[in-house]
Amino acid sequence: MTRINSFLDSAADQHHPLRILKEFLDQEVAFETAKQYDKSRFVGYVLEIGYGEIKIITSDPFKLAVGGIPRNSLLIMLPSSFDTDGTSIPLHFTLLRVLDSAPTPLTSEVQQTYFELQKKSMPELDVFTQSELQWGALKTAVLGMFYPNPEKVNMIEFSGDLNNFLSAHKYKIFSPDDNLLHLVTNSMVPEESRFKIGMLRLTECRLPLPNKSLPNVDVYLSTKDFMGTRTAMFGKTRLGKSNVVKLIVQSLIETTDESKNVGQLIFDINGEYANDNPQDDNLSIRSAFPDRCEVYALVKKPDTESRPLKLNFYESPADSIRILGSLLHDAGFASGYINTFVSTELLNVQDTYDLPFGSPKNRAIRKILFYWAVLVKAGYAANETQLRGLLRNAQHGPRGFSPHFSVNFREAIYNNNPPEHPNSLSSLLSELETAVNFLRAHSGNQNVSGDNNPFDADDMAILNFLIPRQGSGTSLIQPFRIYHDANASNFVNEIISFLDEGQTVILDLGNANEEVLQYFSKMLSEAVFRNQTMKFTSNTLGNHFIQLYFEEAHNLFGYNDNSDETRIYRRFAKEGAKYHLGMVYSTQSPTTVNADLLAQTENFFIAHLASYDDVNKLAKINVAYETLKNDILQAKTIGYIRMLTRSHRFVISMQASRFSPSKEDNQ
Repeated sequence: MTRINSFLDSAADQHHPLRILKEFLDQEVAFETAKQYDKSRFVGYVLEIGYGEIKIITSDPFKLAVGGIPRNSLLIMLPSSFDTDGTSIPLHFTLLRVLDSAPTPLTSEVQQTYFELQKKSMPELDVFTQSELQWGALKTAVLGMFYPNPEKVNMIEFSGDLNNFLSAHKYKIFSPDDNLLHLVTNSMVPEESRFKIGMLRLTECRLPLPNKSLPNVDVYLSTKDFMGTRTAMFGKTRLGKSNVVKLIVQSLIETTDESKNVGQLIFDINGEYANDNPQDDNLSIRSAFPDRCEVYALVKKPDTESRPLKLNFYESPADSIRILGSLLHDAGFASGYINTFVSTELLNVQDTYDLPFGSPKNRAIRKILFYWAVLVKAGYAANETQLRGLLRNAQHGPRGFSPHFSVNFREAIYNNNPPEHPNSLSSLLSELETAVNFLRAHSGNQNVSGDNNPFDADDMAILNFLIPRQGSGTSLIQPFRIYHDANASNFVNEIISFLDEGQTVILDLGNANEEVLQYFSKMLSEAVFRNQTMKFTSNTLGNHFIQLYFEEAHNLFGYNDNSDETRIYRRFAKEGAKYHLGMVYSTQSPTTVNADLLAQTENFFIAHLASYDDVNKLAKINVAYETLKNDILQAKTIGYIRMLTRSHRFVISMQASRFSPSKEDNQ
């Protein structure tokens, strides 16, 4: 013990973290001297030692004295003496995780004894037999070593391996007290930007042994671990994933209150981050931090201040016709001419810029014009000045809204008295109605319906919806105007500006159609990525980060999905760190998420998973979860999470705090 004191006395300010271990050992000596064995944390001895696993022997009195040794609990291994052959060993300990029971050299004899006792129906055991039978063995995994930092005074260091081990009899095993558990759990978390995420919970069962208490240890994380990284939330529904996401959002808001160097974008598909609800003590992220949050909503809620979240159906025909198709399908409209219309392949106007001049470009632009006519007839407001500018860029000249039918065709449909080419959406609609009615009236005339017919099959699919032979046509899409705003593109720049100012932007997409959800997710993700890329190339990123949050992530980046539609999310996974882009994604199963994203994920929060495929996939992604698979399969308590972050070198089992920022303990 003298050499331990010498080691600690040499510390510059007497505040070395391992002083806790010295105090623990001093207390153990005091308990042994006073024969207060019921207060001792001694567990047993080493039976078999290796670099990865250690088998220990223990007995019933030892287990009862420390309050039990459940599976996945933490133990520490110490040398019997820190003075070996006159050489002082620095104060250190090896951290073990209990895996399971293990056989001893006497296991078969013990079983034989039990068999004989039961066969003879002996009512009670003699004291000698009891003493023999109370011993058993446990298998433990080596998590690593805690020891003094060789270079920094008053600092502790952790390694995931052992530098050496001696004979088994030279070690003792202890169950750490709360002070040591705090050291084990939080010593690797930087003091800067710390946030309490929950309480240490080594086992799902909360039943304490008589006169023994369960661990009472706070668990902290560093919000710096989430900046520019990928964070996964896996677990079955209603087990606390969203609650942990809210805690992370809260932590980044509170720890950047002065710097404002992290902007957050939340795709709120259930409306629970934007709107108060009883589940969270009737408090949402927006209500808890009104000065740091901006809400955009598809449908404004009466009690939630928000900005309108709309899309411009004119600017993105390729996306919006797909959205209309999904909305029509959800509404139960699926007749022939409707399906043909929504199946039409359209380009966005910007996508036509690179097409070669001539027929391909003209036909692509013409289809867009026909689609715009559908929107006009359905009452979708348009910013014609803006659309005219898009067409000018596509056609390299002011050609207005004319589909530019041939002179002969226009003379035919207008009875040799054609007006000026359409220069407004209303005049475009009028010309298309005239053309379609003319063709239908002269359908038997080969000169009109043959080579002189300017429309292909896709054109007719749109026009038959514009002017149906029978059916409701454009009136079917009138109810969906609630999603449209002619000036919707302005909100993208507005959101980017808020994010750059360190605000948390919440997109309230509650009850949104899946296509609408995917549209906004992709569009804004691409906008954020472009903005961060521009900062990177101009060397203006500085210390500013953007954090994005995706729930039901399998809908956005599924396991086998390598399509262009989901390319942006794969770029987040592969390039996000470089551009200071972090993401938090939640889903029920790791087997449903894109492999590129899984491979790049640094932080994990795992609730209950129900299948071997899921836990095996998790262990394959990160080997730290290999020994916790059974625990994850069996434990179903809400908020019981197995956490692994960049600061934590091994998995921490914890009970997550409940999101309730009005309470003192979460401030």
